[in-house]
Amino acid sequence: MKRTTATLILLALLACRTEDRISSEYEHMQVPMDRIASDEARARGREIYRAKCALCHGREADGHGVRRKGLSNPPTNFQRPQWRQSVTPKYVFQVLSEGKQGTSMPAWPTLTEEQKWDVVAYVLSVAEDGP
Repeated sequence: MKRTTATLILLALLACRTEDRISSEYEHMQVPMDRIASDEARARGREIYRAKCALCHGREADGHGVRRKGLSNPPTNFQRPQWRQSVTPKYVFQVLSEGKQGTSMPAWPTLTEEQKWDVVAYVLSVAEDGP
């Protein structure tokens, strides 16, 4: 319970750091904070991540996937606390939904909104809990 409360407080404190990178489409969306803090959502997100994201970002979420070498920019290392401190749940959801312009990061339109939030929950937890 303490970890969940600490995670929610940390997410709230970090919310302003990437708000300037949020497009108007995602600006007013509600973040399901209970889901992001949920161990079940993180476990589901880990499975989706391993199936869809690990090829580039690495099975251990360290940015060292097997496809890393051919990409225009290195994939994000989700283990880095500095990365975690620089993003918000909305921003990560936006990147999953729209891709990241100027990089090899594609959009994932085949994922449902719930699946995207599960992936958000997982990748945000990696810097704190490990892969």
